[in-house]
Amino acid sequence: MSEFDAIRPYNDHEVPKVLARLVASRDLAQAASQLVMPSWLGGRWAGRMLARSVLRIKTRNLKSVRDCQNVIAGLFETVIHRSIDRLSVSGLDRLSPNKHYLFISNHRDILMDSSLLNYLLHDAGHDTCRMAVGDNLLANPLAADLMRLNKSFVVERSVAGARAQYKALHRTSRYMQQSLQQGISVWIAQRQGRAKDGFDRTDPALLKMLQLAYRDKSVKEDPLVRMLSLAPVVPVSVSYELDPCGPGKAQELAHIHKYGSYQKSAQEDLQSMVQGLMGNKGRVRLSFGEPIAQASSIEDLAAQLDQSIVASTRLYPTHRYAKALLEEADSEELQNNASVRALAKQLQALDADQRPYLLQQYANIWRNRQELGIL
Repeated sequence: MSEFDAIRPYNDHEVPKVLARLVASRDLAQAASQLVMPSWLGGRWAGRMLARSVLRIKTRNLKSVRDCQNVIAGLFETVIHRSIDRLSVSGLDRLSPNKHYLFISNHRDILMDSSLLNYLLHDAGHDTCRMAVGDNLLANPLAADLMRLNKSFVVERSVAGARAQYKALHRTSRYMQQSLQQGISVWIAQRQGRAKDGFDRTDPALLKMLQLAYRDKSVKEDPLVRMLSLAPVVPVSVSYELDPCGPGKAQELAHIHKYGSYQKSAQEDLQSMVQGLMGNKGRVRLSFGEPIAQASSIEDLAAQLDQSIVASTRLYPTHRYAKALLEEADSEELQNNASVRALAKQLQALDADQRPYLLQQYANIWRNRQELGIL
């Protein structure tokens, strides 16, 4: 038994047993039928049976995590073709295929942010990275199996008590350190939870958690210096022209504003995952920033990350449209854009008190830049 067994991704020897469990899953057969079958067949009984047969055939020779990721990459291409008008990338030339990195990105979608990162790394011939996910996302056994099969590890956030929380965070930090020492890249979002208001900022508390494993009284070197010497930190900016989960985020923020809190339903995270994967996203861009190898403090590292991520965020017509509506400016020239029309439909479906929160998700990209002096 390893101290990391409860949080680590699956190992190669565990793959056959996990795949057998997945092939038998009705929920996976349902989702797969909707993903790859024609619309008239997807989701129906015959579609599920056919999807299960296809899954059984495609998985019967898979023996390792790498084998699984090759299949996942093919399936993810289907997601890209169906839900993204154009996927672009910049900055990959800053990375060496022979080096490992600590990737830190803004966080807009539960699955897409890290999945797009790994897909683009895989497509460019780089090794994929291990991805941090909150334990709240693994409450569903199917989601847990799929994520851990795809190199995701668990960040334990729901433990009770300060002592237990510190122990859990320290274990996460040690696991990430061990991964980097093994030459395996790691991804984590710049803050806990998605930026539902569209305001991208790195949480210094997260960076402090990352360096817990590097604190050693017997070593004089600063923990942050030790962490950056093990692996450079690479800022990653993920930009979506349209967020299919935007209305749900707006409803949640409006509810919090009105009542002071919000309680998620049991399946809400899973529904958001599916919606984020399959919903229309318009154009999407990932930008890899210059690797950061030096920082004078946690605050300095956070500032460097914010500057790179915000400066690399792509401005789309939806952002200009939202800003124009909030400022009561003319937006007519933008309404010929398909994603703007889709955003307008999202707005119409919301209550009046919820609409400003959806607009702010897009318009806050301007606030991001103004506050950092980038505009």
